[in-house]
Amino acid sequence: MNFKENQTIGEIVAQDYRTASVFQSHGIDFCCKGGRTVNEVCESKNIAAPALVQELQSATTAGDALAADYRTWPLDLLADYVEKKHHRYVAAKTPELLQYLDKLCQVHGERHPELLEIRDEFGHVADELAAHMQKEEMILFPFVRRLANQKQVAQPPFGTVQNPINMMMHEHSVEGERLAKISQLSSQYTPPADGCTTYRVAFAMLKEFEEDLHLHIHLENNIMFPRAIEMEKQLVQFEVSAN
Repeated sequence: MNFKENQTIGEIVAQDYRTASVFQSHGIDFCCKGGRTVNEVCESKNIAAPALVQELQSATTAGDALAADYRTWPLDLLADYVEKKHHRYVAAKTPELLQYLDKLCQVHGERHPELLEIRDEFGHVADELAAHMQKEEMILFPFVRRLANQKQVAQPPFGTVQNPINMMMHEHSVEGERLAKISQLSSQYTPPADGCTTYRVAFAMLKEFEEDLHLHIHLENNIMFPRAIEMEKQLVQFEVSAN
């Protein structure tokens, strides 16, 4: 894989998801802020761009890890995958995590007051993601599936697919920032020395939740949404030329 310093990080991760681990190791947001180039993030992080590109190259050649090329998937299949894998994961894990965090606050909250803020922030994440996913499943994803399966596009109530996509991407950024704050409050999900088993399990689950959300948002922001916008444009142009 040949990566370039003027490529956006979203494009790079879309080419090969194994590169995500490199960006994560440097604290670089590849999903909500995937529109920045390698040069831009290297300048902001004081990293040598050629060295980062070399790390990316190594990540795609080392080992036998499989890297699904989601760019080649049919658009309706990708929407189904995001909904069945990532939406269902969020729906299943948020109540479980909230239960753990409530227990931690009761037992450890006095010694570790940051837990109270972590619980409150995650409560917002849970509520907002539930509403967000419902909008995607009821409005945006059905339209994406129609784009993938028909030659003509009926005028949607939201005007153009770019409008709900802009809203979804904004909401992705908000929840990504909330999880970044949780990561900071928890010292990157590191339980304290006096942390019990529940403490360790809860923080491990929070870390997994954030990592899953990164892939979830990446698939939408960097692959599904740009393809849906382009497909809608092509179908509209086809209709205009046909008339």
